[in-house]
Amino acid sequence: MSSHITPEPATAPPHGGLVWTAGLIVAAALWWLVYRQLAPLSEWLVAMLPLDRHSHTGEALAFFLYDVPKVMMLLTGIVFAMGVVRSFFSPEKTRAVLSGRREGVGNVMAAGLGVLTPFCSCSAVPLFIGFVSAGVPLGVTFSFLIAAPMVNEVALGLLFGLVGWQVAATYLLFGLAIAIVAGWVIGRLRLEEWLQAWVREIHAGTAAAPPDEALTLADRYRLGWVAVTDIVGKVWAWILLGIAVGALIHGYVPADLMVRIMGAEAWWSVPAAVVLGIPMYTNAAGVIPIVEALLGKGAALGTTLAFMMSVIALSLPEMIILRKVLTLRLIGVFIGVVGSGILAVGFLFNILF
Repeated sequence: MSSHITPEPATAPPHGGLVWTAGLIVAAALWWLVYRQLAPLSEWLVAMLPLDRHSHTGEALAFFLYDVPKVMMLLTGIVFAMGVVRSFFSPEKTRAVLSGRREGVGNVMAAGLGVLTPFCSCSAVPLFIGFVSAGVPLGVTFSFLIAAPMVNEVALGLLFGLVGWQVAATYLLFGLAIAIVAGWVIGRLRLEEWLQAWVREIHAGTAAAPPDEALTLADRYRLGWVAVTDIVGKVWAWILLGIAVGALIHGYVPADLMVRIMGAEAWWSVPAAVVLGIPMYTNAAGVIPIVEALLGKGAALGTTLAFMMSVIALSLPEMIILRKVLTLRLIGVFIGVVGSGILAVGFLFNILF
């Protein structure tokens, strides 16, 4: 990493921390106001263009104009916060708490956090990067990355209303199991060397000043900003590319085609559903109408859920964004481990229901 900051508390201006804090409070308020207006703003921008909002192009543009600022704002805020947190805790201490004999507990905690965060797969990537930059074990970060999009209150609420609490509860249990076990397996494989080189430097704690009790509050805020310029500066182009692919899929891939392909209950329907779901991109709420249509056309429940889980946990746009963080080998391991879990859930649901 080329950026490095060595704070000098002795020369820090008096009350610098208070000035930073006041500025951050104002910035956070503005961030929240803008974030809440992203959806209507994207709709307004599309409405200003000479095209039909409900056309394929209109759907794709609305998706792109909404998701780009959303993901970038999430990434900036989360990386800044994690950068400040890192100034208090060394990577070695963080790993000591969450690795080794406690790694399983870390996987459970990360998966539980993922359930409580209503992120799609691409929106979960910023927090994944923040975890890695803070020295959290790789397997634990993957537990969060899997659980955040796949098992959240939106998916559970919609499933409850569509197919009943038994299926929703079973989905919750198996979704959590996939996130916890897949993250634990990836962690036990010790694949940190398969992170991209610049991420390995952060993960190893070589890219930032070591925690120092003498650091002022202003120094810690500056370290957070250094993290933003380093990390966001490296991944923004991949984020744009990933969301662009997702927008094209969202706007141009018809749900009717998926219904026709997945209507059969043959043994190969579950793996076919996973393969078909990976190139797609939407969040849990967006895929539920497709789930409802598939079930209405006679598709098996396990096949339909396998498709849903692959769409929101293994989406192609997510893989494109992760390519800047992970090597192709690690992405392959991630897809293989999670895909195996999704296949198991699909077959099991077909048997049980």
